[in-house]
Amino acid sequence: MGTFRIEISVAGLDGDNPATVTALVDTGATHSMMPASLLHRLGITPTRQRTFTMADGRTETYDIGAAMISVGAEVMPCPVIFGREGRYLLGATTLENFDLAVDPVNQKLTPVAELTI
Repeated sequence: MGTFRIEISVAGLDGDNPATVTALVDTGATHSMMPASLLHRLGITPTRQRTFTMADGRTETYDIGAAMISVGAEVMPCPVIFGREGRYLLGATTLENFDLAVDPVNQKLTPVAELTI
């Protein structure tokens, strides 16, 4: 599947002073990831740690917190991983929170046509 980037905003749970970033849409990533320095600057604090398996099979432990993420006009609280510098990923749980599907051919996100409760 092709990859593409979109512009999103990230803020602390209070929603104040959001930062606009360009993130890689990564359906293979469970959670979204942003540089730890950005998340700390926005006042987001880690609430737990998790060990993740990387695409190459290695495991790494990362801090996780909660951020307000904006995709288009919608804003939702989402888990976010405190990553390395330059890592801006929009992961599967964030896409699910926004009820968005990936259209890799047209390189865009589209609303899920049918939702199941």
